[in-house]
Amino acid sequence: MKTRIDSVEDITRSFAEQGYICNDQIALAIYLAAQLHKPVLVEGPPGVGKTELAKAAAAFLEAPLIRLQCYEGLDESRALYEWKYGKQLLYTQLLRDKLGGMLADTDSLEASMARLGDLGEAFYSDTFLEPRPLLQALRSDEPAVLLIDEIDKADQEFEAFLLELLSDFQISIPEMGTVTARHQPLVLLTSNDQRELSDALKRRCLHLYIPYPEAAHEAAIVAARVPELEAELREQLVAFIQYLREQEMKKLPAISETLDWARALVLLHADSLEQDMVADTLNLVLKTEQDVTLARELLPAWLRKFGKR
Repeated sequence: MKTRIDSVEDITRSFAEQGYICNDQIALAIYLAAQLHKPVLVEGPPGVGKTELAKAAAAFLEAPLIRLQCYEGLDESRALYEWKYGKQLLYTQLLRDKLGGMLADTDSLEASMARLGDLGEAFYSDTFLEPRPLLQALRSDEPAVLLIDEIDKADQEFEAFLLELLSDFQISIPEMGTVTARHQPLVLLTSNDQRELSDALKRRCLHLYIPYPEAAHEAAIVAARVPELEAELREQLVAFIQYLREQEMKKLPAISETLDWARALVLLHADSLEQDMVADTLNLVLKTEQDVTLARELLPAWLRKFGKR
């Protein structure tokens, strides 16, 4: 991992070179997290670049990215570790034939149990351990960026389980004891605000909120990610996306939809927003039929206002 970060501007510049256009607030959060060794809780609507931020941070820090995707019902065995039960069973079968010889020189039940007890410990060793993302981050041979994505989808019990990791960068494994991080990872947790997170989790993290970008910021993102799109068409596209976000829609378009639409317009060799083309490609921007219908109804008035037909 890169150990020297000269300034916040160093982060902004490096991110821009990767095509991730960030503001000073985002760059400052990454700078402080790396210097203070604090996790960052990144909140905001879906599609505004929270996951991409972790990827950009990993590239900037020259560190591996380890990702844990959260979902309802996620538990320790999927997030931390799992025992290789099939391998343990095979080990048991191979051992069965040798048990007679191993116990032949014991003259009491206690001695036999002691001998078998030593073997039992082997079942709960690294040989049979399957590390999951959290354990991989703690045991990584080099500092890593750990992305705990969409923590708001996980249960509150799993959120509570994370507190030890976020405060002490260690995890307790009942069969093996406490595992402490070889190198402290940079941890980013993302949330789409689907549920309120606990105060205990928030207290352990720096907080960063990424909203929908303003027009100038969004235009810069599109220019960086889809440079083939002509400047005039980029201005029209961003203006229409900004207009859609002002409407009462079930799911507002995010920057990820803006980029998808921009790439589609390049493929379609468009040089300006025309009514038929916009109407035919709105499904790239809006994800419900109700929103698409509303956008089609609003489109003629917007095009007239923008000076288009």
